[in-house]
Amino acid sequence: MIRAATRDDVATLLRFVRELAAFEREPDAVVATEELLAEALFGERPAAEAVIAEADGVAQGFALFFHNFSTWTGRRGIYLEDLYVTPEARGRGVGGALLRHVAGLAVARGCTRFEWSVLDWNGDAIAFYRRMGAIGMDEWTVQRVSGAALTRLAAGAG
Repeated sequence: MIRAATRDDVATLLRFVRELAAFEREPDAVVATEELLAEALFGERPAAEAVIAEADGVAQGFALFFHNFSTWTGRRGIYLEDLYVTPEARGRGVGGALLRHVAGLAVARGCTRFEWSVLDWNGDAIAFYRRMGAIGMDEWTVQRVSGAALTRLAAGAG
């Protein structure tokens, strides 16, 4: 069963985020707290949404996503920030169910895109995404400014 996350799920979501970070070889990179996630997901101006996959009342994975926008189509899209399935639930269709659920939300909301990033070394995930119909955007590379570089850019320093 896939259901919308609630404020009561914040601790579970943060645990999953930490497990995902460990899987992605950056276990110490998570600085989010339960309070930050609660505000981001359920505060006055939510920045993102999450859904949880459950079996027999046990959370087995989650998807966290938010709306982006395409100037070319003039419509919103959905960007999948995180998709995670617990090791014991992998290979049981949980990831596919989560992707289908979020894709369904995109269609129902009139979105023209559903996209995400995947680490280039994660061949299993890439193969899974191809089976689900995803196409790699090989001509595009992600650009990021964060930390001190973000502060310098915001201050006008190049």
